[in-house]
Amino acid sequence: MKKTIIIIACLLSGMYASSQIKIGQNIPAIKLQTILNAPVKSVELESLKGKVIWLEFWATYCGPCITAMAHVEQLQKQYKGRLQVITVSVEKEKRINQFLKTLPFALWFAVDTADAMRNYFPYSTIPHSVLIDATGKVVAITAPENITSKTISSVIAGKPVDLPPKQDDMTEDPIKAYFSAADTVTSRVLIQPEIKGARSMGKTYPMDTAFKNRRLTMMNLPLESIYRMAYQDLPYGRTIDLTPKEDIKQNKTKYCVDIIVPKGQEAELYQTLVKDLQQRFDLKVAIEKRKKDVYVLKIANAAKIKLLTPSAKIGDNISGSSGAFSGEGVKLEKIADYLEGFGLVNMPVVDETGNSARYDITFNYQPEKKGALTDALTSLGLKLEKGQREIDMLVFR
Repeated sequence: MKKTIIIIACLLSGMYASSQIKIGQNIPAIKLQTILNAPVKSVELESLKGKVIWLEFWATYCGPCITAMAHVEQLQKQYKGRLQVITVSVEKEKRINQFLKTLPFALWFAVDTADAMRNYFPYSTIPHSVLIDATGKVVAITAPENITSKTISSVIAGKPVDLPPKQDDMTEDPIKAYFSAADTVTSRVLIQPEIKGARSMGKTYPMDTAFKNRRLTMMNLPLESIYRMAYQDLPYGRTIDLTPKEDIKQNKTKYCVDIIVPKGQEAELYQTLVKDLQQRFDLKVAIEKRKKDVYVLKIANAAKIKLLTPSAKIGDNISGSSGAFSGEGVKLEKIADYLEGFGLVNMPVVDETGNSARYDITFNYQPEKKGALTDALTSLGLKLEKGQREIDMLVFR
């Protein structure tokens, strides 16, 4: 059965504004009204001239953002007095304070609930990093991992830097711009190189009048991810790459794919994609059973399971983030999918609840707080146990 997870964690929408600041331009008078974890309550960026400023746009529900925090903090400590990092989140002050109690990073945290900073530095995905030199000129708009000690030293010294730009195109629909298809198109398979400046994404068409369940579009995804989607959306942790070292780079190269199958052949969409990939790329890819260390989702308290809200709805989709889960008409196996699909645990998750009933389930927790996820599962009557099982793995040769 195809497992679909709607990932809403780190995808944000927005529009370009006339006040947008680009690389090479000087920042205007910008005031951040609420600063946490700092010796000041608010700050005007102009007052920081003479220091390098690093604006790091993030959110507590964004896993990659939190992963990057340690790297950002290390550079802040290394260049104390010459670099000022200010993280910027649209979340409420209360939520940021909760986060800091658990993970007290030595950074300034700006609260921008009005989302005013996006007018100056538009973005659609986070993390999103803006680097400003000591004169107030924007020298880079990039991802945090691209900013290194060498980068900061160069900016402090007034030397030019050339970092990969993070260009989020929010002026038009990227699908329409790059993969336009008239309603009369019966079938096609398009595979193109990476589109520089466009974001990585995947899209299905369950509600589309013309292409309902017979179209799949992927943009700027590595070949490994494209194959995972083609093979029933297997999670990242269920791949084994046995290709020679010189070929591994090809598997990480990004591509764009748009596939449409004829009406009446919707069930063959993914099979058609697999066949076409096999023809176009020098890879042998197959699902194989392998014995792996896993987490096993089990019922810990049958009485609590009985308290879950039963549902007559039938739904294969869930929505969630690193900190929240919501599903209507879902089986308990969807919680296993969520835990693994969102990378909330470090091993594959196997459902052994033995429960096929459908429920409406919603729960929230603080992802950075130790034991919070376990407590959330316990409240539902569930638990995770470590074990070994034979599971499906996607093997590349």
